[in-house]
Amino acid sequence: MLRIDDLQLFVRSAALGGFSDAAREADLLPGQVSAAIKRLERDLDIRLFARSTRSLRLTAEGARYLPYAQRVLATLREGQEQLHDDCSELSGQLLIAAPSDLGRNVLLPWFTAFRRQHPKLTMRLSFSDRVTDVFRDPVDVAIRYGESEDASYVALPLAPRNRRVLVASPDYLQRRGHPASLDALAQHDCLLYLMRDRVYDKWAFVVDGQRRTVNVRGPFQSDNADVVRRLALEGEGIIYKSWLDVSDDVRAGRLTLLQGDWLGDPTPLSLVCPHRKQFSPAVQVLHQLLRQKCKALSAGMPDA
Repeated sequence: MLRIDDLQLFVRSAALGGFSDAAREADLLPGQVSAAIKRLERDLDIRLFARSTRSLRLTAEGARYLPYAQRVLATLREGQEQLHDDCSELSGQLLIAAPSDLGRNVLLPWFTAFRRQHPKLTMRLSFSDRVTDVFRDPVDVAIRYGESEDASYVALPLAPRNRRVLVASPDYLQRRGHPASLDALAQHDCLLYLMRDRVYDKWAFVVDGQRRTVNVRGPFQSDNADVVRRLALEGEGIIYKSWLDVSDDVRAGRLTLLQGDWLGDPTPLSLVCPHRKQFSPAVQVLHQLLRQKCKALSAGMPDA
């Protein structure tokens, strides 16, 4: 008889490309995962993986069987969710990935309040500037900046009109002055962070309806956007960030909005999921909450 745990380990091993990664994710030993796969192969009477000392890949039979295993697990999850479809009694585990700065400084208080409203729900949060692969990574939903160009997943809007804005601390502006134009940014310290493993040092704007890119440089670079925001708060330079990331700092006077004859680059925020069948009651309620909260923040955006 097939074991559900064995099916889950097969699916995760295929997604992660190895027994060791699947074992770490499930808090098991690699040998336990290997034994589960062998047991499943024996029950099915097929070989699922071609193994070598350096690689692991699906066999032709394993590749054909994988979507069936995924479907079985999805059906079981859906059945479990249907047992808890009363939104006032949300339960189970919700795995969420979000950008570091937005996650720590904006979303975390919202998630905390949401979890208190639904005490039977467990939330697993991953805040990172690495772009989450919703098909390979163990997440239910990802909160992601940028236009959706991939039709293979579903993206529900949270803040469709969000833009980037130029901001700096009052202390920095007192010392260095306000840039009078986009060209003047070349004479200022601009704080840079990485996007998709590349330094984001070409800042795009809209001027008179035309897109314009400005090359910038500065004394600090970081692979964490939250660190760059904190450097700006310390007076180390100018940052070009999503309005959602810095709106509270602007309202509190910790950062000053730099305005001119330009508009910041559009940076819509969306809730991303592999397919609509994964929009459980918990995800649906969370989406409604986040959209309302983001709408309130977006109301103060300069060109909103």
